[in-house]
Amino acid sequence: MSNTPHTLQEEFPFEMEKLRALKGTNAHFARLLEDYDAINDAVHNAETHVTPMDGLAEVDLRKKRAAIKDEIARMLATA
Repeated sequence: MSNTPHTLQEEFPFEMEKLRALKGTNAHFARLLEDYDAINDAVHNAETHVTPMDGLAEVDLRKKRAAIKDEIARMLATA
């Protein structure tokens, strides 16, 4: 497993201006960004054994992160 953080800047390097604009005008989008960062931090901490957890719990967090990332991508594409 990779222990590289999947920051939004890395995931959407060419969409940062649009990401900031949506964050300021769309409360749901802003909440998605907060949720993504929190889950991403938890995944990174699990991968680096800062916060050890069961493998299934780690997989569940990764799935949640992917789902949020997909929703962020959809919203960026339609903005």
